[in-house]
Amino acid sequence: MVVSPVPAVWPGHSYPLGAVYDGAGTNFAVFSEVAERVELCLIDDTDNTETRIGLDEVDGYIWHAYLPGVGPGQHYGFRVHGPFDPAAGHRCDPGKLLLDPYGKAFNGDFDFGPELFSYDLNDPESSGPPPALDSVGHTMTSVVINPFFDWASDRSPRTPYHETIIYEAHVKGMTQTHPGIPEELRGTYAGLAHPVIIEHLKSLSVTAIELMPVHQFLHDHRLLQLGLRNYWGYNTFGFFAPHSSYAASRQAGGAVAEFKAMVRTFHQAGIEVILDVVYNHTAEGNHLGPTINFRGIDNAAYYRLDEDDLRHYTDYTGTGNSLNARHPHTLQLIMDSLRYWVTEMHVDGFRFDLASTLARELHDVDRLSAFFDLVQQDPVVSQVKLIAEPWDVGEGGYQVGNFPGLWTEWNGKYRDTVRDYWRGEPETLGEFASRLTGSSDLYEATGRRPSASINFVTCHDGFTLADLVSYNEKHNEANGEDNRDGESYNRSWNCGVEGPTDDPAILALRAHQVRNIMATLLISQGTPMIAHGDEMGRSQRGNNNVYCQDSELSWMDWSLSDKNADLLAFTRTLTALRTAHPVFRRRRFFDGRPIRGGDEVRDIAWLTPAAQEMTRQDWDSEFGRCVMVFLNGEALPEPDAHGRRIIDDSFLLCFNAGETPLDFVTPNAEYAQGWQAVIDTADPTGSTELEVEAGQAVTVTARSLIILCKSR
Repeated sequence: MVVSPVPAVWPGHSYPLGAVYDGAGTNFAVFSEVAERVELCLIDDTDNTETRIGLDEVDGYIWHAYLPGVGPGQHYGFRVHGPFDPAAGHRCDPGKLLLDPYGKAFNGDFDFGPELFSYDLNDPESSGPPPALDSVGHTMTSVVINPFFDWASDRSPRTPYHETIIYEAHVKGMTQTHPGIPEELRGTYAGLAHPVIIEHLKSLSVTAIELMPVHQFLHDHRLLQLGLRNYWGYNTFGFFAPHSSYAASRQAGGAVAEFKAMVRTFHQAGIEVILDVVYNHTAEGNHLGPTINFRGIDNAAYYRLDEDDLRHYTDYTGTGNSLNARHPHTLQLIMDSLRYWVTEMHVDGFRFDLASTLARELHDVDRLSAFFDLVQQDPVVSQVKLIAEPWDVGEGGYQVGNFPGLWTEWNGKYRDTVRDYWRGEPETLGEFASRLTGSSDLYEATGRRPSASINFVTCHDGFTLADLVSYNEKHNEANGEDNRDGESYNRSWNCGVEGPTDDPAILALRAHQVRNIMATLLISQGTPMIAHGDEMGRSQRGNNNVYCQDSELSWMDWSLSDKNADLLAFTRTLTALRTAHPVFRRRRFFDGRPIRGGDEVRDIAWLTPAAQEMTRQDWDSEFGRCVMVFLNGEALPEPDAHGRRIIDDSFLLCFNAGETPLDFVTPNAEYAQGWQAVIDTADPTGSTELEVEAGQAVTVTARSLIILCKSR
């Protein structure tokens, strides 16, 4: 109901889209090709009364106006008048206050009453007109923000990939229980930027924090009815707005400045901020979902519709819909969003959830789709870190190794191979060697380097590292789906006992296996990613799909930093070792040839435990669980940033994934006169004082790794 006087209205501009405050007023612009009429609605946040203003200026399907005197804090939305014809793919419903697709901030909540839905809940398949129910007061509102912020001397660390260590984290989960963070800051951007978190990341030599979704998202109605929440946040509807409930500030739009302050603080500490972004679908779900914004603004433009039945959505994501990256205005939305987060929010990169969906031009995944062409030529987006989750749930969606040259990828093959190796699967040695050395089989042909492989063994999706070695079966009963959700195959070795135990021998075996996996991750060529809490043995009690568990089950338990101090110390030692030695983070692939003309010692050598060159028979052996790797660091093939020759230590890696101890004979003096052990995963902290001369034997206990450094 319109109750306020209409303010002055100027024509304004069709770009940029959204609500843009310039210090004197605000320009509003929204795209809709299907609309017959669009109204801008200014909402009084005290009583939800609204002032409706017709957007009479239309350029290229952009409806726009400029309102002098309207500024930060103004709540608003749109009403789109047009066809409601689901059979033709159109779902305009002027009874719904629609949120701005370019909104920089949102306020309020959704109550999921019938007012949010453009159909009768008692007759969901009806093709009749939508019920005359107004959603004002039942939905969130968009909020005009103040774009001005004092960045001081902020600059991106721009850490090269080969020097990068990524730490995947959740804003709330990382901070909710930390005793050193003031209670009012826990679960917030300000809490994440607190010195205790910065100190923890720096102690792990982390150079980039990868945040699980912080774009404004919606808690699914189904989960709320079960007393659960969408904890992970892969349910976006606002691609320009930091999620409001992660802000300590309660002021409408306050999340924006708080997020910027967090980024500035991380940059001061030399840590990059990477966002996990979800441009493959939205929170509106399938044809039975609520009408929040995209559906009511231009359903056929924003979504992939089923060509055989336009009432329904094509779903490559498992969430009910897929964004239509074939449409120019949807592509523009995605690219404008990415540029905004780089230029205005100063983030340093993106990890793209289910990135194969963005590559689907028609049905097949097309590596050279329009989206990737746009990224390639964009002068802003092409210069930040671009990480693909290279799969989706559609046919042909698994695309590890197939993304363009600018991109790095979550390497799912690395994850599976390292798990298989340490659980003693036969005939994985050749595959393990490829993954350990940067997966040249996946990335070299596209001109990429080892750092294109984002190496991980665990992430938010699946078991934690501690649970990986403790459970054979998932235990997701708390999710309310009778344990049917989540990946069913563990691919790990759980020491023969399922779940919690007080047996010290079993606990020791599990801790040992955790160290093996962590050590392998941090000495592999490529870019390592640590899942938050794995460095302290975080457990989810066997739940491998905590997407809906906003509780202590999924939050970091910071008391583990004392309980599992040895593991934390071990991880810190490993990250420091990687940071100190370029041989573990080469910029180029190994080629197996001598590093200098007359030298016979190559950049890498694969040896049997008897110090003999591996033969084809050795590689093909079913035993295939033990190998010794020589890494020559004395003359790396690439110079440093100043063009100087890099000289590093050389290392010998002795892997024993077998069930019995094994003697490894160190190679002859051609490689080194002697060796000093720097890591032994059989020790709780990795400590060792072992020293041997060339040709002497080193005993590697069952399921262990020893790292030896060439004696100076």
